[in-house]
Amino acid sequence: MLEIQELEVSYGSIAALHRISLSVAGGKIITLVGSNGAGKSTTLRAISGLIRARHGKIIFEGEEITNRAPHRIVSLGITQVPEGRMIFANLTVLENLRMGAYRRKGTAEIKNDYEHMFAIFPRLREREKQVAGTLSGGEQQMLAIARALMSKPRFLMLDEPSLGIAPILVKTIFSKIVEINRDLGITVLLVEQNANLALEISDYGYVLETGRIILEDESARLRVNSLVKEAYLGG
Repeated sequence: MLEIQELEVSYGSIAALHRISLSVAGGKIITLVGSNGAGKSTTLRAISGLIRARHGKIIFEGEEITNRAPHRIVSLGITQVPEGRMIFANLTVLENLRMGAYRRKGTAEIKNDYEHMFAIFPRLREREKQVAGTLSGGEQQMLAIARALMSKPRFLMLDEPSLGIAPILVKTIFSKIVEINRDLGITVLLVEQNANLALEISDYGYVLETGRIILEDESARLRVNSLVKEAYLGG
């Protein structure tokens, strides 16, 4: 569904990605594993068009989308849930969801999708009229995912969904990611420092280190790989 070929991205004179190549099969959950500064978030930002590639290609369903404007990327069916959630703190839960459907037409269908989001995340229904900035970290993450889903994506990118969330809610968030993939048929590209959880729910994984892919395999194999266990799974 998505293919990256020899992608190179720099921040000024500092190279963040060193000509990485990877592919994401449709209908799967693929994870990028690595420590801070490995280039995981940069990869997502390049796909979204938020940062320009210096070299290489990004191909989505056979069409090159390298350095295309972010709003055009969204219109193709690619949506990103950013690190830190970045919800609209001064808007209500419902207003945040409405912003997710900004590029869509058809009021009745959008209203139906509100109900669908509340079915996936019942806690948001309880807080429909609540100002989003007053939600807990876990609730804000649920809202960020639901807002992204309101754009009707076929390819969903999640950047550190467990960051700053109480452990009791992390499992809930990850179970919802699996549900979204399984029940809605949405392909997921997941960036997550909690490598154990990421590899537990994903089909395939890439290990990034200082802007390079040093290892790739089926997630089940990566979980028992000695290098991965020592570096990212606590031995």
